[in-house]
Order: sequence, then C-alpha cells, then structure tokens
Amino acid sequence: QVLLVESGGGLVQPGGSLRLSCVASSPAFTRYPMAWFRQASGKEREFVAGINGSATSQVYQTSLKSRLSISRDNAQNAIYLEMNSLKPEDTATYYCAAKTSLGIEIRPDEYEYWGQGTQVTVSS
Repeated sequence: QVLLVESGGGLVQPGGSLRLSCVASSPAFTRYPMAWFRQASGKEREFVAGINGSATSQVYQTSLKSRLSISRDNAQNAIYLEMNSLKPEDTATYYCAAKTSLGIEIRPDEYEYWGQGTQVTVSS
C-alpha cells in the first residue's frame, strides 16, 4: 500500500511562512503529477497547487499564486509547498495527493492517493 505522509504544518502568525512536505512511500509517482489541496472547517476541499512529474510545470490556484511555491525532489519521493504571507483564511488541513495518469488536475476526484493531512493554523 502506497502511503503519502505530510508534515510541516503548525500554528503561525499572520504574515508568517511555512514549508509543507509530503513524502511518498514508493517511487511510483515520480513520473506523475502530485498536488496539494486544502480543506477548511465546513468547506469543500480545494486545489492549492500541483506539479508534474518532471517538475517542469506547476499550476496554482489563481488567488494564491503570488504567495506559494510548489516543488518536488523525486530522489526523495517528495513534494513541498512553500507558503508566504500567510493569512487567517489560509487556516485549513492541507493534503498531499497523487495520481497515476499524466496531467495536473484541479479536481480532487482525479487523484487516487491521499495523505492524512497536516493542520495549518494562522492566528495571532
């Protein structure tokens, strides 16, 4: 069974930064897109950012693009999400997702594998 394990969440003050990590238990995803989603309490899960297997293409939620950077290290079977200028409305559980078909997708149901999530809370 393939596992995705996120880390790096926590409590941060408004304006602060965080770096989330997601490590896969298998190199099976190194040629496929992976993505970050988030889900705030009482809201639907939404796409945050995605990256293709070769890390040559990144897609961001338009409203978040200026504050995010997604990257990956296939040697470590990992993807990362750098978040800057964090706001209280960024508070959510952040999930790593993987799929075994080409093409970065923004719909959650396009992804077959999910991590358990890491909580990000932005508050003073």
